[in-house]
Amino acid sequence: MTHRLRAAMLTLLCGAPLAGAAEEVGLSIELSSAITMSGACQMSFLATNETGQDITRAVYEVVLFGADGGVAQLSLLDFRDLPAGRPRVRQFQFDGMTCDQIPRVLINGAQTCEGTSDGGCIDALRLSTRTGTELVG
Repeated sequence: MTHRLRAAMLTLLCGAPLAGAAEEVGLSIELSSAITMSGACQMSFLATNETGQDITRAVYEVVLFGADGGVAQLSLLDFRDLPAGRPRVRQFQFDGMTCDQIPRVLINGAQTCEGTSDGGCIDALRLSTRTGTELVG
């Protein structure tokens, strides 16, 4: 019997994941919504810190790309505190641009990352989107 088959049978018998099974850890940021309001794009992000350490402040440099594929705007987004194990929603407004003019957002780096080890805001970053706007990093 293979190791995977034994592990699967044990999981079924115990009704829970194996004690040694590693959960994916990291900092996930999801672009949850992008809504145009009064000629500005308001983006909502869901951040979930599963690093095991509270992040007391995270500021990301982001690049908004225009419909032509070129850089349209650089901004700093202050996600403030991101406590371990607690989801947080943060909203940001980009004036002078409608959401359909922003096909892609790049998280270019962390300008500030406090309360965690070096690289904790970038190295563990997992990105996703629920919108038509691509989120990359």
